[in-house]
Amino acid sequence: MILLYKKYFLFFLVIFYSFECYSQNIKSFFKAPDGEYLISTDLHIHTVFSDGSVWPDIRVDEAERESLDLIAITDHLEYQPHSKDIPNPDRNRSFEIAKSHRSKKSNLIVINGAEITRSMAPGHINAVFINDANKILHMDSLSGILEANKQGAFVFWNHPNWISQRNDGIAKLDPYHQYLIKNKLLHGIEVVNENSFSEEAFEIALNNNLTVLGTSDIHGLTEWAYNISSGGHRPITFVISNSKSEKGIHNGLLNNKTFIWFNDLLIGSADNLIPVLYSNLNVTSNGYKSNAILAEIVLKNHSSVPIKLEYIGEYNLHENSKMIEIDPYSSKIILVKTKEFREKIKLPFRVLNALISSKINALISYDISI
Repeated sequence: MILLYKKYFLFFLVIFYSFECYSQNIKSFFKAPDGEYLISTDLHIHTVFSDGSVWPDIRVDEAERESLDLIAITDHLEYQPHSKDIPNPDRNRSFEIAKSHRSKKSNLIVINGAEITRSMAPGHINAVFINDANKILHMDSLSGILEANKQGAFVFWNHPNWISQRNDGIAKLDPYHQYLIKNKLLHGIEVVNENSFSEEAFEIALNNNLTVLGTSDIHGLTEWAYNISSGGHRPITFVISNSKSEKGIHNGLLNNKTFIWFNDLLIGSADNLIPVLYSNLNVTSNGYKSNAILAEIVLKNHSSVPIKLEYIGEYNLHENSKMIEIDPYSSKIILVKTKEFREKIKLPFRVLNALISSKINALISYDISI
């Protein structure tokens, strides 16, 4: 009987340890480049204090369960469809409820934000890191954007490809947006919103020095929208920061230091995304296999994302095709036909699920000692 208890105890201990390791891996999402932090954020979410379906504390619970580092409460200022049931004279109230609900054990940062809701142009504009949403409420759109900037906000354009405002689904700049960009009043643009990815918005960001953003724009439950319990995830903007402080994260956003995780796709500028890829894909050699001229190469993925590669080098592979996928937190061994024994080889790859522009995949290359 004692042996049976020990057997069950060890079984549950292994299960618990595996769960803990899985949780720790999920919390990291990606391995950061040396000297930097990767801050997971969602900067566009709604509650019942505008047109969302949940109380603000649920937004905090979801973010904590999904291991996010920072969320912004961004209820609509003007659009208040629940006002008969939930009068909302204080537009900061949803943020205050959410922030006060944050667990004492949690490292989640909750910041104040607002959605300035207008027809095109400018469309819907989010301002986060604001001090007082009430001061923006009764202003026209330009005055509201100016006030948000006066408060030190990070200001970005929401869903520029939204078919309710762009019936062709194509994001494009109007003179209004060009004025905002020229005067440094608009700092970012949503390249991903909810379940849509706008290639045109990505190009607008790259061509106009705007920060790329991916957000959930969640109104219901994230579980329902993204099947979190089955391994899904909301769109996440990762801010590359030199600290975990609000100031450091704010500066990272203002300095265009972001990339997006959307489904299995990574989206960002080459300067931001390629160092992250190198940090998360480790390539080493186990030497030649027996007496054969087959170099045994180990590809190790340190991230939560499957890394999908196309080998584009001069050699042929022995067992794999040139298309290689490494599962999250996993390793894969490939055999490279080097034709003769070599001390070093170069292995270049195209990362098929990493975009550095709307049509260009990230390229990475490794010099490997055999």
